[in-house]
Amino acid sequence: MKLFGPLAKAVALVGLVLGLGVFPALAGQREIDALAAYVGDWRGKGTMSGANTETVVCRMGLKPGNAGKLNYSGRCSVAGSVLSVNGTIAYVDANNRYEAAMTTNVGFSGMATGRLRGDDIVFDLKERNKDSEGNDMSVATSITLSGGAMSVDFKVTFVSTGESIVAKIPFAKS
Repeated sequence: MKLFGPLAKAVALVGLVLGLGVFPALAGQREIDALAAYVGDWRGKGTMSGANTETVVCRMGLKPGNAGKLNYSGRCSVAGSVLSVNGTIAYVDANNRYEAAMTTNVGFSGMATGRLRGDDIVFDLKERNKDSEGNDMSVATSITLSGGAMSVDFKVTFVSTGESIVAKIPFAKS
C-alpha cells in the first residue's frame, strides 16, 4: 500500500480550516474580531511521516470577505504533489460556532466546525473516507488559530492495516 497515494485527500482535509459556502446569520463583534486577526499572507513548513518522511511547504492568503467572513486561497507542496485549496470561514450565531468549508484541486470539498476557546479558534475534524485505491481510512485533523499563529495537525490511519500518516505544520505570517 502506498501511504502517500492518498496524500492529496489527507492534505485537502488540512484545508478545511478555510472554506467555501453561504452561511446563515453571522457573528457578534468578538467572533468577527477573532477572525480579522488572521488576515494576511501565511507560510507553513512541517513534516509528514508514515512509511516515508516528507517535507510539507504551504502558503496561504487570508482576506476579509463580506459580513465578517474570511476568504482564503492556498497551496501546499508535498511528495511531488501540489494541493490548492480555496474557501471561506464564518461564525454562525445560530449554531454558536465557526463554519469553514473548502474546495480543492483534487476534487475534495467539505465543511469543518470550530469554537472560540479563550482567544483561540480551534477546529476539529474527524472523517472516514476511501483513498484513490479504495482503501478505507480514518482522518483526524486539528487546526488552531492562536496568538497570531496557525498550526495544523493531522493523522490519517488506514483502517485495514493500522498504518498511518502524521503531519504537523506550523504557520506564521510572512
